[in-house]
Amino acid sequence: MEIDRFQMDTIGKASMLIAMASEKEMPVLLESAQQSGYQVCTGQAGSMEFKKIVASIETAAVNQEIIGSNYWEKHALYHAILESFHGVSRGEMELGNVLRTVGLSFAVVKGKRNIKDGGKDHWVSVALYGTIGAPIKGSEHEVVGLGINHI
Repeated sequence: MEIDRFQMDTIGKASMLIAMASEKEMPVLLESAQQSGYQVCTGQAGSMEFKKIVASIETAAVNQEIIGSNYWEKHALYHAILESFHGVSRGEMELGNVLRTVGLSFAVVKGKRNIKDGGKDHWVSVALYGTIGAPIKGSEHEVVGLGINHI
């Protein structure tokens, strides 16, 4: 697969490609995103509790210095997480209470909405990719979610 054929020209595209990347693809995609001016952090989270997924993503973004201690950055990240989780959970923000569990890879990307724009605006994007299903091995299916918010 020719990884370098993907352009990291928008924040959503960058975050989705990185969240869905294999270990082999990851270094090339991270380098491409950074060359495009994006700050990136990645990780994995799995739980039957929505709040644990939120905490994992927020902790990674703060610890990897993608998001600062500024209230507005944390607020934008939180809303991007919520929006991305709507895609994963089909709009229902419930997991364990309805006997569902998720295993997700995530990418948090901060930077310009579109690298071709000359503005000074900053955005944060959260992409989620993985599985959701009953807490029984083999009952899960793939899911994807994307949330983008202005800082």
